[in-house]
Amino acid sequence: MHISYHIFSLLSFALIDQSDIVTMLIIVVVFFSILLLLGIRKSYKLKKENERLDKISEEMAKQKEEYKDFTEGHMYGNN
Repeated sequence: MHISYHIFSLLSFALIDQSDIVTMLIIVVVFFSILLLLGIRKSYKLKKENERLDKISEEMAKQKEEYKDFTEGHMYGNN
């Protein structure tokens, strides 16, 4: 009986307590929650930036494109 008590005390010392497991799980959940929130925030910012760039692209497409002939006066352009 005395030997089994010592074996049990050694095993209980080696195992992790339930409170330690809960603490580790809370830390992991908080860490991944922060990562998730940062990812959602970044996604929202990228969506807004994409909408802004689409609007600029549409405005540029509506504008009349005027090209200036830059070859005038070029020494090789007008023979």
